Amino acid sequence: MGKEIERRFLVKGDGWRGLGEGVDFQQGFLSTVKERVVRVRVAGPKATLTIKGISEGISRLEFEYVIPREEARSILDNLCERPWIEKTRHRIPIGDVVWEVDEFRGANQGLIMAEVELHDENQVVDLPDWIGREVSTDARFFNANLVHTPFSLWGSPDMFD
Repeated sequence: MGKEIERRFLVKGDGWRGLGEGVDFQQGFLSTVKERVVRVRVAGPKATLTIKGISEGISRLEFEYVIPREEARSILDNLCERPWIEKTRHRIPIGDVVWEVDEFRGANQGLIMAEVELHDENQVVDLPDWIGREVSTDARFFNANLVHTPFSLWGSPDMFD
């Protein structure tokens, strides 16, 4: 059984830029109910189908499967809710963790978040100076919710201070 333990933060400033290579993502959702989220993602040459359970704090069940890219494109084009989530993900290794900084485009333009996956909920992580406010349990920042209520409708630049 897969389990995701993840903390998410808003990103402040540009100190993260240039620290990790970016890959463009497009992802769509087949289900966005909080009890079960089903996502299709195309990230560069790779495509996945992911099923996530309800969040309990910063943990939830997660199952991810590699699928053919052509099938993922067809699912995105024909079955997923709109708008898709479009972003560039930058992977930045620091110490014994890898930070993933997502710079959103499209309806979520202006949102930049960083996430880090943990081994357990009590794992201590040193926060780089470009990490801002933690939003791990703020449902507005869940990708599945950004489909229905994009950042452009409610977010503001002062959130990152």
